[in-house]
Amino acid sequence: MEQPKFRHLLTLTAHLAAPQMIANTPIGGRKIVMVIGGSFEGERISGKVLPGGGDWALTRADGSLVLDVRLTLETEEGDLIFITYRGVRHGPDAVMKRLSAGEAVDPSEYYFRIAPLFETASERYGWLNRIICVGAGERLKQGPRYTIFEML
Repeated sequence: MEQPKFRHLLTLTAHLAAPQMIANTPIGGRKIVMVIGGSFEGERISGKVLPGGGDWALTRADGSLVLDVRLTLETEEGDLIFITYRGVRHGPDAVMKRLSAGEAVDPSEYYFRIAPLFETASERYGWLNRIICVGAGERLKQGPRYTIFEML
């Protein structure tokens, strides 16, 4: 089997509200953060991130942050797309402390990857229901930015 090929699908930037909950639960440090907006742009699809989505993130004992995100996207044409993704963010302690303090940190200094799935009733964007994607993230002041690639 040949090595998989990828093409850029979109870049998504999410704007986050303050966390609703930060607590140490029996399975790890839970943080619930609502998404208040954002945008996405690609060669074949662009639009905005609608308010109301969220991230039910868990910090594991090994320090890794596990993402559980659900968002609604609205394309420029008005089509609605549900996107869900799991992901992992981790790095050296000093780097992660800088991220937590709100500092700008080069994404090459930490690991931040996601595996998004799309769901839509749109005929125009129905092809999204049938693709597999991966993404690389970076943490900006207002929230994360992901560069998402379709696996060909």
